[in-house]
Amino acid sequence: MYQVTTLETCRFGLDGGAMFGVVPKPLWERVYAKADERNRIPMAARCLLLQGNGKTILVDTGNSTEMPPKLLDIYGIDFSEYSLKGALALQGIRPEDVTDVILTHLHFDHSGGAVIHGEPAFPNARYYVQKHHLEWARNPSVKDRASFESYMYEPLAVHGVLELLDGPGTLFDGVDLELFHGHTPFMQSVIIQTTDGTLFYPADLFPTAAHIPVAYGMAYDNQPLVTVQEKQTIHSRIIDENWTIVFEHDAFVSHARLRMGPKGPIIVTVDNA
Repeated sequence: MYQVTTLETCRFGLDGGAMFGVVPKPLWERVYAKADERNRIPMAARCLLLQGNGKTILVDTGNSTEMPPKLLDIYGIDFSEYSLKGALALQGIRPEDVTDVILTHLHFDHSGGAVIHGEPAFPNARYYVQKHHLEWARNPSVKDRASFESYMYEPLAVHGVLELLDGPGTLFDGVDLELFHGHTPFMQSVIIQTTDGTLFYPADLFPTAAHIPVAYGMAYDNQPLVTVQEKQTIHSRIIDENWTIVFEHDAFVSHARLRMGPKGPIIVTVDNA
């Protein structure tokens, strides 16, 4: 069993239309947030800290403090209130204390804090990503190549600390991985056993609570219909096994549980960010 702490690592903004795809703007503004003058909506970069079984595990690393000023501006990345290093320090954790880092996928807003100054940011940790996802990141499509920044993860391979996984399953006792492919190939979501029940960290399968409905998908998804199928499949397991979802990007809701309503899953308990 693990003690799990959510870590707020920055705030940033993404285009609301890109985040909600075919959903009309009046609808997503009603269920999530009003867009700013550049059509961006507020996003969190919420990582997880797992402590237990002799391990200190980080799940995802948020955005990079080393992104070029142009990209910091485009995405409105703001470290003034939150940072990964600061969030860990509040828990009494130094970078060298981290034993393992699970990267759900290698998009810049998930892997950005894994490397600093060309070196692993957590010098004593092993880093875990799916082998076939790394292959995709190294040869992405025209659609998603802007989401990958090789300086955020290639140094991990150079330094010999990157563990390449081949499929779903148990990574550590009480920590399991499930694979999803609609958003990006071989994204690994994390299922954690805690003293308070099961936590599900879906990464970009459900980036926010507003993305729980099947039809509310992202234009960023490589295979939108696959995302639909994956949501439909996992919804029943979340409800039947009473999982708590931790939303990585929701600036307003950090945790929620679901029940099945007449038109599909609905949120019944919420922890506000």
